[in-house]
Amino acid sequence: MNIVPSGQALGARIEDVDLSRPLGADDREAIVQALGRYGVVSFPRQSLEAASLKGFASRFGTLEVNVANAYQEPGHPEVMILSNIVENGKPLGLADAGQDWHTDMSYSKTVAFANVLYGIKIPRRDGQPLGCTEFANMHQAYDDLPDDLKTKLAGRTATHDFNKFWEKMRQEKGSKRPPLTEEQRRQKPPVSQPIFLTHPITGRLVLYANPGYAVQIDGMDKAESDEILDFLFRHQLQDKYRYKHLWTEHDVLMWDNFGTLHNAVADYGPDEHRLIKRCQVMADEILARAAA
Repeated sequence: MNIVPSGQALGARIEDVDLSRPLGADDREAIVQALGRYGVVSFPRQSLEAASLKGFASRFGTLEVNVANAYQEPGHPEVMILSNIVENGKPLGLADAGQDWHTDMSYSKTVAFANVLYGIKIPRRDGQPLGCTEFANMHQAYDDLPDDLKTKLAGRTATHDFNKFWEKMRQEKGSKRPPLTEEQRRQKPPVSQPIFLTHPITGRLVLYANPGYAVQIDGMDKAESDEILDFLFRHQLQDKYRYKHLWTEHDVLMWDNFGTLHNAVADYGPDEHRLIKRCQVMADEILARAAA
């Protein structure tokens, strides 16, 4: 494999690897280390079926089946379809996935390690790709925090709630998502996560609170909590921490959910078609390895 850094706050391109073929242990480890170092990596010019996408992603941990139980690849529920395409009046996939800054699965007791997305149709306007995916570097965001705030928040946790992001999509983005059912809420109750987390690959601290799901600093007065979270959310989204991936058809994009935030930019219309298939890798294996 040939790893080409982006030279920006995050990002690298990994060339000369065919993800449709079985991945050896050395290549797997090289990808893990690249995720720790660069946060997000792309694999251009891939040709994958749902089974091979799932097979590649599963080399890094257990794959999640999304709580919404919708828009899943037939026969492969671990592969979720993200798309604004409507066929015969029926949506082909989830049209508004990830359209604001967040960290996937921070609302879950077992958090996510990595996302793996495969671009099949990418919208373009005047020859330029639309629907880019943006990222922010949480290693650097932690490093640059004021020392007194690092001290104040050391060892503290914040509550993360799946419903916060879901309702934001419904109310602020005009999404057609229905409200979560009581059963779905029971499946994903709020959880507490460290505000500063030790990254399982780099061993460095990262800022793990994120605007998508963090709602309250535990044990702190709400007014003070809101003020600090607002500062953290503005701090972590500064331009100097950000990287933008411009999609090309047949890209595989993989990122580390510990060390990054991400945002799917919705700058395309309903007739500008986007089709991406996605797997989410849980953190069971990477955390067990770090603990060992």
